[in-house]
Amino acid sequence: MKKVLIFGVCLLAMASCEQKQSKADFAAMQRVDSLSQIIAQKDNEINDMMSTFSEIEDGFRAISEAQNRVAVAKSGEGANSKQRIMENIQFIQSTMQQNKELINKLKQQLRESSVKSDALRKLVESMTQQLEEKDQQLQDLRAQLDEKEVKIMDLDEKVANLNTDVKELTAETNQRAETISAQDKQLNTAWFVFGTKSELKEQQILVDGKVLQSSFNKEYFTKIDIRVDKEIKLYSSSAKILTTHPASAYTLQRDANKQYVLRITDPQLFWSTSKYLVVLVK
Repeated sequence: MKKVLIFGVCLLAMASCEQKQSKADFAAMQRVDSLSQIIAQKDNEINDMMSTFSEIEDGFRAISEAQNRVAVAKSGEGANSKQRIMENIQFIQSTMQQNKELINKLKQQLRESSVKSDALRKLVESMTQQLEEKDQQLQDLRAQLDEKEVKIMDLDEKVANLNTDVKELTAETNQRAETISAQDKQLNTAWFVFGTKSELKEQQILVDGKVLQSSFNKEYFTKIDIRVDKEIKLYSSSAKILTTHPASAYTLQRDANKQYVLRITDPQLFWSTSKYLVVLVK
């Protein structure tokens, strides 16, 4: 009997140890998951910042190349030379503005990031200084060009006029697109109605056995897009199409509830004879 008691105590002790070990393992797994999430977050933040760094470096590289092109063009003469200088200065201005916005974005990323790095902070400071140097170089270039009677005011005016022309062209293009879209929508719009004989008569849709011959109530119809709406449930066990539509362009079949469903198999052909569909149901 004593051996049985001792054995039972041993089993309880083992179970208690296993339970403690299980809790410890679970806690360890939670710590690993938490660390993994922190690492993943830091990786994402670093990747985002490095992507921004890369964009800024590309911008500085493009600015340097444009400055070299200006230096070459300055040695030339004539309208073509001046035009190339103007175009490159405009490119430098826009690229510097883009780099300025990217650097501000990078500063914001550093402020909000959980990654605290002096190296990254110093790199941002270096890029900021580089941007200021490029800005000073651009101002010096403007002064040199003024001396050679390349009027930057003329450039600004041309750019302003160009922007105005682009805006007007864009507005005109958008207006044309809206007009085309509206026309396209109108071409692909149709109307349908189904109802009993008394309902159709009440709306002047059916008069003396004739369909759509008088001033009928158009508000009673449902508007559809023929490119999208190709199936019309009629919710009736009796249905007859009163308007004229090619028989090969549709099927009229019963569903599981023995109620008719109109399926339009060839929309363009079906609606070619009439954009109004009238179905008599009971």
